[in-house]
Amino acid sequence: MIVIPMAGRSQRFLNAGYGRPKHMLPLQGRSVFAHAVGSFEGEFGRTPFLIIAAADAVKFVRAECAAMGLDDLAVVALDRPTAGQAETVALGLDGAGVAADTPITIFNIDTFRPGFRFPGGIFDELDGWLEVFRGEGANWSYVKPAPGLEPIALETAEKRPISDLCCTGLYHFARAGDFAQALAAERAAPQAAELYVAPLYNHLIRQGSRIGYSLIGRDEVVFCGTPAEYEGLL
Repeated sequence: MIVIPMAGRSQRFLNAGYGRPKHMLPLQGRSVFAHAVGSFEGEFGRTPFLIIAAADAVKFVRAECAAMGLDDLAVVALDRPTAGQAETVALGLDGAGVAADTPITIFNIDTFRPGFRFPGGIFDELDGWLEVFRGEGANWSYVKPAPGLEPIALETAEKRPISDLCCTGLYHFARAGDFAQALAAERAAPQAAELYVAPLYNHLIRQGSRIGYSLIGRDEVVFCGTPAEYEGLL
């Protein structure tokens, strides 16, 4: 299942004078939303999608998905802000009645991965994995690699550089139940003020789960999370 949480308030865009949430903004003939969800066009008809959105965005979401030909879709409406992306995902999974053994792949609504394909191979055998690129800066989630040749994660961190492996915002869990378990552990011992997804993997790593990282080129991912990034794509 592809899970797209989009319950944020687009505050940076509103503060910059935009009259619409960022997912509704036009970009090269499509909406930002269509670019993000369209990253997974190769999975349309093969993988179910779950989109978690503010109640006033549901009509837009359904219309955009219909225009793209995305039919295997569940939309969960939220009527309040959440404590972070991880809580948004959890509310969506609960609202859609997603089974605990369902594999889930979480992706940001303001990031594009044109032509995305699942990496396969060793990643099909892992308990979860994060997609990364080589970079730097204090605004990313990070993965610290374990020693050895296999792409295994030793630790994850939010906005704390522990390596040069920056997360693209794509997170895979082999089982939705593992995500829920890790979120419960994070609530009990939070690593940040907000409930982010990347740090959840630390709880799974500590209990012996095998978590990997899939390395892609920086040119394979497009970020559109700030007004400056959006304007640079126009």
